[in-house]
Amino acid sequence: MAGLMEIRSAIVTGAASGIGLATTTTLLEAGWQVAGFDRDGNALAAAMQNLSAYHGRVRLHPLDITDEAASKAAISEIMDGFGPLRGVVTSAGIASNTSFFDTTPDLMRRMNDVNVIGSFLTARIAAETMRDNGGGAIVLIASVSGLVGNRGRTAYGASKGAIVNLTRIMAVELAAHRIRVNAIAPGPIDTAMARQVHSAKVRAEWCDKVPMGRYGTPNEVAQAARFLLDEQQSGYITGQILAVDGGFSIAGLNGGDETA
Repeated sequence: MAGLMEIRSAIVTGAASGIGLATTTTLLEAGWQVAGFDRDGNALAAAMQNLSAYHGRVRLHPLDITDEAASKAAISEIMDGFGPLRGVVTSAGIASNTSFFDTTPDLMRRMNDVNVIGSFLTARIAAETMRDNGGGAIVLIASVSGLVGNRGRTAYGASKGAIVNLTRIMAVELAAHRIRVNAIAPGPIDTAMARQVHSAKVRAEWCDKVPMGRYGTPNEVAQAARFLLDEQQSGYITGQILAVDGGFSIAGLNGGDETA
């Protein structure tokens, strides 16, 4: 696929903050060129200042990822002159902690529009380019809420569950085009979005249920994304859901030394 000396390019959505910004930074540190997208223009401007040391290898652009025409135009424009597209990380998304009976159809539609349709559009546009240029790797950001029945995650969990299965379907269909597709399912990660959604009580509950007893960091998710994008490290891995969650998704009894 890619030569060892090839300058690789990646697309990262949600690149202005949280996991997206950490992933952008991590890939730049590893020598990638990165085209980043986010709907928050002010946050993008601040991120660009923080990434000034990578001038020439990073381009950030405001974008609503649910807009297909705008996404096609922006990706085409921003990738012009960059090296071949070899990686994609779909980090853009929204969250909600809303009970089942309080979840409205509008919330369900909005959650799926951003988290599912937005990720799908970015991945499909990128895959079309990869298909014609030697392949690459796509990493979708799911969530442990797409793996287990977390309370208050009717809309969010449903959207992330869709991402989990979308990953597997894409992996099967795109393998013939030398495109690997995997997903990361973060547990509680200490991002601005989590701090907005998680109350002190919720944070305490997460820490009690996570065997490692803490929230993860955006950089820990970013390092996993870097691994899954790198063909030298993960070239025979596709269709997998990697939980970066401190053990939350596999934990059983987690409160003492009693034996079953």
